[in-house]
Amino acid sequence: MISAKVFSPEGVERGTAELPEHLFGAPVNESVLFDAVQSYLGNRRQGTASAKSRGEVSGGGKKPWRQKGTGRARSGSNASPLWVRGGCVFGPKPRDYGFEMPRKVKRLALKSALSLKAKEDAVMVVEPPALDAPKTSEMAKYLEKLGVADKKCLFVMAVPEDRVLKSLRNIPNVRTALSAQLNAYELLDCDKMLITPDALQRMKEVFSK
Repeated sequence: MISAKVFSPEGVERGTAELPEHLFGAPVNESVLFDAVQSYLGNRRQGTASAKSRGEVSGGGKKPWRQKGTGRARSGSNASPLWVRGGCVFGPKPRDYGFEMPRKVKRLALKSALSLKAKEDAVMVVEPPALDAPKTSEMAKYLEKLGVADKKCLFVMAVPEDRVLKSLRNIPNVRTALSAQLNAYELLDCDKMLITPDALQRMKEVFSK
């Protein structure tokens, strides 16, 4: 049985919670994880880098000097890549770096990432403190009680909770995510995965289909 420690709103450990075997006990497929990370990062790129070729730079046209008799190397255009302010050889052009992955492969990558975190004992089921208003200091103290204040954390919720989101957004190294929208890159990019009980239940419902 795969389990994770459960922490109360006061930051006190109070038992364990069973993690679904089909999500947190799957074989880790490193090849699929690599493709998932490449796809995620590629889709985030703007791809707007551009350099001018010799046909696009200013100049060209007239031959700089006659072919023979000057003692200098022959040259046909000042737009040549050999010249200062000449064109760029094989320079970047606007392009789309992203690529799509099949839905089943994405799901396999997610299961591999979740299983890897479970093997590293990096999954914690937490019940966030009840906040009357957004309070960064309260959430910072809560993370200290959990012993993860100095680690890169991913806080996973079932639904967007405004008070929790606003309390966490100014804490360094803490990111938030919705359980139904998790991806392999976010999981691999964190040291600890903090998931609420509702989010864990939501994951069972969404990713069991």
